[in-house]
Amino acid sequence: MHRNIKSLRTAGVLLGVGMGGFVDGIVFHQILQLHNMLSNRYFPDTLANEQLNMVWDGVFHVFTWLMTAAGLWLLWRTAQRGRSPLNTRVFTGSLWLGWGLFNLIEGIIDHQLIGLHHVVERAAGTERLVYDLLFLASGALMIGLGIWLIKKGQREIA
Repeated sequence: MHRNIKSLRTAGVLLGVGMGGFVDGIVFHQILQLHNMLSNRYFPDTLANEQLNMVWDGVFHVFTWLMTAAGLWLLWRTAQRGRSPLNTRVFTGSLWLGWGLFNLIEGIIDHQLIGLHHVVERAAGTERLVYDLLFLASGALMIGLGIWLIKKGQREIA
């Protein structure tokens, strides 16, 4: 592999995790008002439960902000020190990989294993599972796309 591409990939993955988390929090939690952090345990049907979910959504946004900040810092350091070729496909693939990892890991842990929330809380049984599985599938597709782009980009600079 030409020079050290690892730092560029790591920066992209961290930024992808942050972006995935922000899209999840902004689109699902805030705009669509679905899938708050604790909504399977504390359904947001009372003001107290809504406030509790809002606090934990805020904690979640702190995590996504930290991932984004770490990714930006590493990207800046990588570019500044010339430690890695700045290949668009590798970087874009790393963003997709990070976002896909976020969806897959968060979906498996929070939706399936712990059951903190589901993609659509108001859906019943099988329909709820379908939404959760689609979320997991989106993560797997993003991971596949990310790996494909990274490999293609690495071949360009090899």
